[in-house]
Amino acid sequence: MEREPLSACEAMIMKVIWDQKGDISVPELIDLIQERYKRDYKRTTVVTFLTRLNGKGFISSRRAGRISYIHAEKSEEEYKAKLSAREVNFWFDGKPAEFIAALSNNQSLSKEDIKQIRGLLDEMDQ
Repeated sequence: MEREPLSACEAMIMKVIWDQKGDISVPELIDLIQERYKRDYKRTTVVTFLTRLNGKGFISSRRAGRISYIHAEKSEEEYKAKLSAREVNFWFDGKPAEFIAALSNNQSLSKEDIKQIRGLLDEMDQ
């Protein structure tokens, strides 16, 4: 597991990186953060977050001329799995059924959601 969880800003930056499905330049990253999340971060602020993400093992970077490119070292799926396991363990005493019950109490699940959950449970049962 990563050394420490992502902060809200780090998670937002990682979401932009993961959504690109490949390496992203720092200027492009800054533009997408502004466009999607309306955050007007200066380059130095973004670089500070990237340095932290690198230290946590989430990204690596390479330079091509004057431009730095960011590469995700951990997948979004891997992070979501670890994050959800950590939350289930902390808030629901490691009981996924209680987690699902909490989800269904706070959100209306569509018939399609229920069908998908049933399918996942059926796959686990085999």
